[in-house]
Amino acid sequence: MAGRGKRKSRSLPQTETPNGEVKKAKEGLEDDKTSVGEEMREEVERLYKLRMPDDFFQFWDFCEGPNADCPQDALKKTLGLQLVGPFDILSKKHKNSSSQPNFHLHWRYFYDPPEFQTIIQGNADTQHHMGYFRDLPDALPVFIGENEAKKGYTITQLGDNIFAAVLLFLQKKKKEKRQQKDDTALNRLEEDLKREAERLGLPLEQKTKSMKQRERKVVTKTFHGAGIVVPVDKNDVGYRELPESDASLKKICKAIAEAKDDEERMKAFAPIQEMITFVQFANDECDYGMGYELGIDLFCYGSHYFFKVVRQLLPMAYNSLKRGLFGEILEAHLASRSQDNLDQLAAV
Repeated sequence: MAGRGKRKSRSLPQTETPNGEVKKAKEGLEDDKTSVGEEMREEVERLYKLRMPDDFFQFWDFCEGPNADCPQDALKKTLGLQLVGPFDILSKKHKNSSSQPNFHLHWRYFYDPPEFQTIIQGNADTQHHMGYFRDLPDALPVFIGENEAKKGYTITQLGDNIFAAVLLFLQKKKKEKRQQKDDTALNRLEEDLKREAERLGLPLEQKTKSMKQRERKVVTKTFHGAGIVVPVDKNDVGYRELPESDASLKKICKAIAEAKDDEERMKAFAPIQEMITFVQFANDECDYGMGYELGIDLFCYGSHYFFKVVRQLLPMAYNSLKRGLFGEILEAHLASRSQDNLDQLAAV
């Protein structure tokens, strides 16, 4: 992506301090702007109801250079990646759609929890995709994760900005292709990503300092591995552990999902019912993290037998934790949870 020509300067990346304030990555320097106008920025955030970090707009600029006509395809030939989701707003794809899109569901894969917002589509066969992961709906993302929905619910962390995530993906691809001599395009793209990230002051580590700081706040990893964060006070009020380990909870879920009949399934549900009772006690004592954990785990397992319980647990947890938008996203997803029809802007 060398030789992108004249470009507008862009704003410095933002980070969040522990008390939630937003600051510039390099203080004392004057603001820059990306080529994305304020109107388009507001349009993305209005439709998604989520704040977008600067690296989102900076990466769009980066892709516009070599592929001004269709920045979303700039990585397609080299890496097999396509910019989707909120990038569709920047390309104004939503203006030409005849459908009535629900942006809560736009490129929301089967195992994506409400905290996850897809921004890049990869291999369609494995349903590989990348997205921003947020702990709070009104805060900036805490990292970029990737998932292969055809293989399960695991979310792997790939740095805290798109440049880092794409670079890590590229480097993995280079290792897979090391027997091939012609890596010119990959090498050029790797250099461009590093150069642009350095210019913008963006970290390229897979696990940045801020991500490590977040890990200290994670109360439990949950099935997807990305973990959940809830406020816990000095008296440990906020979270209490489930009475089952992840391994034993997965066995319980398997027994329910694979039960040969309803009678067997009802018996297998007994431990879940007991945990729901424990969650109710926990909620009474403001330990909202317990229901949050159980709800996320059952959501991740994916069986439709758990949808009713998930609806019972997660919206209550989100509302109690003042994360109501995640509850809205969850309700929309459970009402239309599918491994197909991911593009809400596709022609009907």
